[in-house]
Amino acid sequence: MPFTIGTPPCWRAALRVRSLVAALAFLSVAVHAQEVPVTLDAAIQAATDNSAAIGAAQASVRASSEASVKAGQLPEPALSAGIDDLPINGSQRFTIGQNILTMRRIGIEQEWVSRDKRQLRSNLADEEVSRERAGYLGQLANVRQQTAVAWLNAIYAKQTVSLQQALLDHMNHELAATQASYKGAKATAADVVQAQSMLAQTQDQLLKARQTFQTALISLSRWTTAPVADVAGDPPAPESYVSSLPPDQLRQVQPTLVAAAKEITVADADTAVADSNRSPNWTWNVSYLRGGDASNFVSVGVRIPLPLNRKNIEDRDVAEKGELATKARLMYQDALLQVQADIRAESATLASGRERIANLTQSLLPAADQRVQLAAAAYKAGTGSLADTFAARRAQIDAELQVLDLKREVSQTWAQLEYQVVPATMADVQ
Repeated sequence: MPFTIGTPPCWRAALRVRSLVAALAFLSVAVHAQEVPVTLDAAIQAATDNSAAIGAAQASVRASSEASVKAGQLPEPALSAGIDDLPINGSQRFTIGQNILTMRRIGIEQEWVSRDKRQLRSNLADEEVSRERAGYLGQLANVRQQTAVAWLNAIYAKQTVSLQQALLDHMNHELAATQASYKGAKATAADVVQAQSMLAQTQDQLLKARQTFQTALISLSRWTTAPVADVAGDPPAPESYVSSLPPDQLRQVQPTLVAAAKEITVADADTAVADSNRSPNWTWNVSYLRGGDASNFVSVGVRIPLPLNRKNIEDRDVAEKGELATKARLMYQDALLQVQADIRAESATLASGRERIANLTQSLLPAADQRVQLAAAAYKAGTGSLADTFAARRAQIDAELQVLDLKREVSQTWAQLEYQVVPATMADVQ
């Protein structure tokens, strides 16, 4: 206890004050931490650190590692005890120690598994650990990929809000100018109504954009496992190195291929274990027997299974495991073809998206800007209407939103391609 009964009350009060201040400071830091905008790297780091799915996969790896330790051990010995030759009728029925044939027995029994067999079982257990690690890599890649997609949705939704807010500010300015012109008889009532209508539409679009942004933040929070109030940073350039990975390297970092390859090694190891079971395990036993006044005895024996139906039991088991190994190899080939096709398709989509973004940036956006300038100049010169300037400004924002939406789609394709593999450093450290 920090204080005794004789602690002065003033000290206790001071301690309570300090504790309250410390608690408030802690809460302030926690709230501030939640309000700090989250970058892409920070989001992915938080997701991988706190993911329950990744934690479950790690637990599975640890569980299989524990199982691998016991795979190469001898079976536990068995203790046996009993009574032999107990009379069940006559004057000595159910008595011990009176009949010379009745003996009390205690013994131990041990199944013997050869060193080669135990090594094969250890190899199988090790391969099963590797398979679980491949599952862990799959969960890791999925969490990173989904987090990146969610963050990109949020950052582009935030940029959409900024564009809609800029348009709303412009509309408010235009409405004020129109109302002033109407009072000076330079604008008509129709112009004012048009400006009010455009302002209402823009306000609705802004509310919709804000709701989309909040929904995107909630989706991102699902992966970071903590509330995200804002995001910050620039979306990465849509350039992926995955399409340039050679096949040998791709097999080491693409979780689908890693898992498919591990299925082959597990099936091969399982086939080797089944083949070793063609030779039965012997079981040794030693017993100590004690009778009445007679001598004590020791019995030694061995139990040997007889594989009389080997072609329909042991041979069938080996054939089954061999077919499963064939299945694993065929499934790997199919997975490889699918992964390579997906990478080529996503790479082509990514390249096309970059080309479309460049085209719209060089043609659509400059044309929309020029339209705004021409409409404003015509309105000032008295040859154009206010409605034309509003339409030009709306078209400009729509063009920017079109480009922004295309960038979002391209970035999502980039994330699907880039994060479907696990960096070699993370693949090695499991």
